[in-house]
Amino acid sequence: MSEPSPNLTALAQEVADALRRSGRQLVLAESCTAGLVAASLGGVPGISQNLCGSAVVYQERTKAKWIGVKEKTLRDSGAVSEETAKEMATGVLWETPHADLSTAITGHLGPDAPADLDGVVYVAVKERGEPPTVERHVLPAPPGIAPAEIRSQRQAAAAALVLDTVLAMLAKS
Repeated sequence: MSEPSPNLTALAQEVADALRRSGRQLVLAESCTAGLVAASLGGVPGISQNLCGSAVVYQERTKAKWIGVKEKTLRDSGAVSEETAKEMATGVLWETPHADLSTAITGHLGPDAPADLDGVVYVAVKERGEPPTVERHVLPAPPGIAPAEIRSQRQAAAAALVLDTVLAMLAKS
């Protein structure tokens, strides 16, 4: 994996600072970002005080076995859905009892995504004792870029969305 972009590095520092100020413990469940959010946060010295870890759950059966996403949800709603994102955030928080909050991301970043899901990501957040919330985003493909590069650019954009979502959540609490 390449180094996080300067934007991700700065966002990760902001999230780390906000986590430290709040004293909160964060756990992640990452699918389409394949660990990029955790890698970005992992570059911040001292983050181990507030980052519990990240479950990189790329395959459907891994989502089910590691963090308890229901097979029925995966079958009926699909891996890229609001329901799956909610269950990912809920499941990873359940599996990490010392965490206060979680965030999860699932999406299709191409290049071979179905047309109706191309660039679609769902970001879920959950605080312990509260229901999860989910936002749907569409990440456009930058024009004139090779398919492999589109994917990596979308992964960076998706990771930034997760970090922004965590910042917004921490600002509310």
